[in-house]
Amino acid sequence: ILRAAVGRNISMMYPMICSLREVLQANALLEECRQELTGEGVPCADKLPVGIMIEIPSAALTADLIAPHVDFFSIGTNDLIQYTLAIDRADHAVAHLYDPLNPAVLNLIASIIRQSQKAKVPIAVCGEMAGDPALTKLLLAMGLTDFSMHFSQLLLVKREILQADTRKLKTHIDELLATFDPVEQSVLFNRLNSVH
Repeated sequence: ILRAAVGRNISMMYPMICSLREVLQANALLEECRQELTGEGVPCADKLPVGIMIEIPSAALTADLIAPHVDFFSIGTNDLIQYTLAIDRADHAVAHLYDPLNPAVLNLIASIIRQSQKAKVPIAVCGEMAGDPALTKLLLAMGLTDFSMHFSQLLLVKREILQADTRKLKTHIDELLATFDPVEQSVLFNRLNSVH
C-alpha cells in the first residue's frame, strides 16, 4: 500500500480496532514498513492517511482517545449493532432482535459522531444503515455527511439527502435520542422522517 500510494490519493483503514493500543501498534508497524522501504531505496508514500473502522463498542467508547492518532473514522454499523446488542445476525433464533433503532445503538453512534466532531476527525458511515433510505434523515440529523453503501442503494439515499434540510432535522434528534420508550421513539422517528 505504501508503494502504491506514491503520487496517488490512497488512504488505509484498520478494521476491528478495539483499543488505542492496537492503533498505536498498527501505526508503528506502518512506520516500520516505511523505514524498511526507504532503507531499500524503494519509493513509498511519505504520508499515508490512516483511519479506523469503528465497529466494536470499546472503540466507540474510546474514540476520543483514538482520534489524535488517526486521520478519519468510519462507523461500521453492521458489526457495531451486532456487538452492542450481543446479537448474531446469522443465528435465526435471535436475528429478529437485531435493531438499528435500539436506543443504545443510536446513542452510541451519536456519541462517536460528537467525539469525532470535537476532535475534528472526518467521519463516515457504512453498512446497512448507510444504505437504508428510511434511516438517511436520522443519520443526517446526527451530523453524518459521508455515506458508504452498495451502489444499488445510491440513488435512493442520494434522493433523501438532496431533499433533506439538515438544520431542521437536527432540531429533532435530541428528543429522539433521549427516549427509551418504543412507542414514543416510533412517533419521534416518523416525525423526523416527515421533515422537509
